[in-house]
Amino acid sequence: MGAQTLLTMNTKTFSLLPLLFALTVSTLGPHSTSWATSPASAKNAAQKKAVAQKKAAPGKKASAAAAAALPALAADESVVPNAPALAAKAWLIMDFDSGEVLASANANEALPPASLTKMMTSYLVEQALRAGKLKPTDLVTVSENAWCRGTSAESCMYLPLNSQATVIDILRGIIIQSGNDASKAIAEHMAGSEAGFAKLMNAEAQRLGMTNTHFVNPTGLPDPAHKSSARDMAILARAIIRESSEYYPIYAERDFKYNGIKQGNRNALLYTDPTVDGLKTGHTAEAGFCLVTSSKRNDMRLITVILNTHSMQARADLTRTLLGWGFSTFEKSTPIELGRVVTAAAVSGGKESTVPAVLGAPWLVTVPRGQQVQTRFEAQADLQAPVAKGAVVGKVIATSNGKTVGEAPLVAQVEVARANILVRAWNQLKRLFGQ
Repeated sequence: MGAQTLLTMNTKTFSLLPLLFALTVSTLGPHSTSWATSPASAKNAAQKKAVAQKKAAPGKKASAAAAAALPALAADESVVPNAPALAAKAWLIMDFDSGEVLASANANEALPPASLTKMMTSYLVEQALRAGKLKPTDLVTVSENAWCRGTSAESCMYLPLNSQATVIDILRGIIIQSGNDASKAIAEHMAGSEAGFAKLMNAEAQRLGMTNTHFVNPTGLPDPAHKSSARDMAILARAIIRESSEYYPIYAERDFKYNGIKQGNRNALLYTDPTVDGLKTGHTAEAGFCLVTSSKRNDMRLITVILNTHSMQARADLTRTLLGWGFSTFEKSTPIELGRVVTAAAVSGGKESTVPAVLGAPWLVTVPRGQQVQTRFEAQADLQAPVAKGAVVGKVIATSNGKTVGEAPLVAQVEVARANILVRAWNQLKRLFGQ
C-alpha cells in the first residue's frame, strides 16, 4: 500500500473522530497535557490518544463499575417529595426564571469543577465584549504557556505557537472545543497572566453570589484550591443565559473548525434532545464526569448540574432523568394577567388620591403541577405625587402551599399629577378626620 493511500486513510479516520466523540456521550474536560500545533501533528496526537485509551480501558471499566455500585444520592432539598436519587457526588435542578432550586443533593459542597470552570472564562469574555472592552475581531496572541505542546491528553483548540486568533474564534474554542490553549491565551490577553485572570474570575463569582467557589486558573486543570459547587455552577449558568444572550447560541453549536481541524461539541445531549441548548461538560480523574445543562420546553427553562459521576454515559443519563422529572413535575402558572388592575395604590399630594397598579410585563411562576397560586400586594411606602405612568408603585408576591414562588413589580397604569396647594390642604384635612 503506497504512502499516498496511507495518508488518505489516516485523514478519513481522523475526520470521523469529532463525530464519534460527540455521539458517544462526550467530554474529556481539561486533562493535563497538550496537543500539537499543526493539523498533521494533531492527527498523530489523536491516534496516540486512542491507543492510550484502549490500553487504559480495563482499569477505567473497573473504576466505573466501582463508582456505579455506590448508592444513589437522594435529594436533601426538594420542593416536592418525589425527587429522584442520582449516582453523583452532587446534583441540582434549578428553575431559570426565578433561580429557585427545585431539588438538589450536596449542592453546597466545594468540589473540583474540571472544565466547567470554562463557563466563568467564557462569561468574562462575553461580558467584556458586551462592555466594549473587547471586540470580536481583536487578535489574541498564543504564548508558549498557552500553547498545547503536542501530547494527547489535553483538550485543545490547536492554536499554533506565537500565532494570533480573533476573540470570537477563541470564545468558540473555549465553549465548543473546551480548549485549554484558548482559555489560557484569552486569560493572558485580558489580565496579563492566568493568576491575574483568576482574580477577575473570583471577583465575578463573588458578585454573582457563588459562595462556595474559588478559581485558581481559567481551565479547570487540577489544583487543590480550585473548587466550586453544584449550586454555584447553576448560578453561573443562569447568569450566562440571562446576561450573554448575544453569545449564548454558541453553547448549542455542535462543532467548530479551526486550523483545519473540525471538532465536535462534547455535550452529547445537544445531539439527542432538541430542547437542550447548552452549557458545558467537564472531566478530570479527580472531578469525575460533570455536566451543566440548560433545556427549554414551552415556557419553562430548567438548569441541571451533575458533579462527579462515573462515566460520560452516566452524566448524560442522569441529566435526562433530572430534566424528565423537572418538566413532568412542574409547570408554569400566570398568577395575574397582564393589564389587570391589581390594586389602587395610595398617593399623597396628587390630583387623585390613588393610582391603579398593574404588572409592567408578563409574569410566570414555576409551581408543582396542579398546585394553586395565591397573590398579595405590598405598596410602596409614602408614595408622593407626581407619579409617572409606568413608575413602580409596589410589588405583588405569589405564594403556593404557603411558600413564596415569585414576585413582580407593579407599576402605575396612569399618570397622577401633583395637586395645587388648596387641594393638598383639603386632602390632608380629610385624612386627619378619617374621611
